[in-house]
Amino acid sequence: MANNNIGPKRLVVGAHYGLKNWLAQRVTAIVMAIFTLVLLVAFLGENNFSYEGWAGLFAQQWFKLLAFVTFLALYYHVWVGMRDIWMDYVKPVAIRLLLQVLTILWLVGCAGWTVQILWRV
Repeated sequence: MANNNIGPKRLVVGAHYGLKNWLAQRVTAIVMAIFTLVLLVAFLGENNFSYEGWAGLFAQQWFKLLAFVTFLALYYHVWVGMRDIWMDYVKPVAIRLLLQVLTILWLVGCAGWTVQILWRV
């Protein structure tokens, strides 16, 4: 019987998602950097540093949407990083799965809270 585990026809398993996650980390970091620059320009361009000034900035629909997209990028960024930490350092599968589920629930809760905060202003 021939061994087909060598060469180009071998079955590759394991960390085949590495490039996608690496790219996701970079793209989400760029989104967060762009939001930081927009926030910095808005902060330095305004003379009203009061609550009303910030509320006015966040009252604009485009800014709410940009902030929400940035927070979603942040949550995905956190998910990729935490999942990698759980996979690398937690060896018992049941504990790792529990930690991953708890992380997902926490991040979904944070996303819901973000919606409440952004659209309350």
